[in-house]
Amino acid sequence: MLLSLRSNVLRSSLNINSLCIASRLSSTCATRKFQPILHDIAAELKQHQPKFSIPADGIRILSQPSEFYSTLLDMIRRAEERIFLSSLYIGSSENELIATLMNRLAEKQSLHLYLLLDLNRSTRPGPASTAAILLPLLRAFPDRVHVSLFRSPNLRGILAKIVPPRFKEGWGTWHAKIYGVDNDVIISGANLSKDYFTNRRDRYIRFTAQVHLSDYCFDFLREITPFSYRLLPSEATTLPNNGTNRNSQICGDYALIWSDPETHPHRIGDKMQQALTSFQATNRQKFEGEEKAGRPCTSSSNVTLFPIIQAGQFCVREEEHFFQLLFGHLKKAAMRAYLPSVGSLPAGVSSIVQERPLMDLTSGYFSLYHPYQKLFLLHPQVDVRIVAASPKANGFYGSQGISGRIPEGYTFLEQKFMRAVRRTADRFSIFGSGQSNIDLSEWEKDGWTYHAKGLWLSPSADSSPVLTLFGSTNLNSRSADIDTELSFVMALPPSTASPAANDPVETLREQLAREVAVIREDVKPWKGDSRKVRWLTKLIVFLVGKKL
Repeated sequence: MLLSLRSNVLRSSLNINSLCIASRLSSTCATRKFQPILHDIAAELKQHQPKFSIPADGIRILSQPSEFYSTLLDMIRRAEERIFLSSLYIGSSENELIATLMNRLAEKQSLHLYLLLDLNRSTRPGPASTAAILLPLLRAFPDRVHVSLFRSPNLRGILAKIVPPRFKEGWGTWHAKIYGVDNDVIISGANLSKDYFTNRRDRYIRFTAQVHLSDYCFDFLREITPFSYRLLPSEATTLPNNGTNRNSQICGDYALIWSDPETHPHRIGDKMQQALTSFQATNRQKFEGEEKAGRPCTSSSNVTLFPIIQAGQFCVREEEHFFQLLFGHLKKAAMRAYLPSVGSLPAGVSSIVQERPLMDLTSGYFSLYHPYQKLFLLHPQVDVRIVAASPKANGFYGSQGISGRIPEGYTFLEQKFMRAVRRTADRFSIFGSGQSNIDLSEWEKDGWTYHAKGLWLSPSADSSPVLTLFGSTNLNSRSADIDTELSFVMALPPSTASPAANDPVETLREQLAREVAVIREDVKPWKGDSRKVRWLTKLIVFLVGKKL
């Protein structure tokens, strides 16, 4: 809506030929002007986060669930030393995935498999649980398959005994999505289940032959292992007699072994915070040392990657710091809002064409974390396009019981957000029209559900993204305060090659632009205002709070 409004204003002031000339020039000019802002953001992030410099031609954005699945299987089939997979769970029908892992382990006697999954999600009762389907791997390769199950310490005491298994995840999950083989890594928001391989839209970014990034992701998973249960077949397990047996248990065909005799599983908070904080600090210092030694490649065709851990239950809030930093620096963009006078521009263009940063943001479960809402509402210098799942594209649509009300609950939260947007628009209006800088749309495609999340930042509406946030975070209160998340910020340098050259940075920017375009192909105007939300749903949302 906002962009069409600006387009109408321009057309009333310029003839169509002049407008086309301005459009071709604005992308390059806007990007060039925006680079100092991006440089400031990256420079400040570098002071707090680990940093990786990665060749742009070593990054590929996958566009379809089937491509994600086939790429993952191909990576596993070529594994030599290590396979490390982190997900919420593995689906009960993933026989091909399990068979592919089994075959490669049989072919390569030195290959090890490391899995880190969520305990509550992976041990739901029944023969098709993730724990059950992993038993053949554990039995066949007991010394080379390592399965860790993380359990949030938030659920404890009497609640841990009375909350039904399906709802225990409401108190926190292991949510990081990392799929690594040797030195190749896919960072995604997708889980390892049929829907995510066929008809559930998500994001998937592949990094090829990146030793430092791969080591970081592998070490991150290993850092969590001491705070997780080890999954073993029950017939080959004797509960340890070292003080941990009271925290370990045998559950039918499998056993869950707690390995830390000094710490109760419900009291890992302080140790977990210290481990995550120390891990990030160590990796930041490691890169700084290599940078001073001149080892990392920092060519103009490299992008900068910052890993971001958000684990609110352990007081690790790096994602929040990133958002505060990002919007703080974007205030400076307002001072560079107009194109400079350029001799080749038609007369009057520089005083009319206004360039504003454009942020595309999406979440399959849109209930934007309240501090983020404030940042969006109070920074009208940035145009924001938000894509949320329509109720039919929500993964819980049609579920039985209380979970069937979840899509309606998100409609209620969207309604509250849009009311705040409209109130703010009365104070910060564009062209004095009362038009908000924030637009909310919904994604819907027949037979598909929606799970994509993250953001893309472009210098203007006519240019490709120069920064993106991707990974496991849903950008909501649950991701901020309850789940444990790993995401990445990727900042791209300015393109230096001529348009005729094969510039890897420009190619990557085009991939990011296509990623946004593919998502927006199935976007429709938000219809939440016309949907009725029942009073019981509102009550459930109030009671559930951040768990939604």
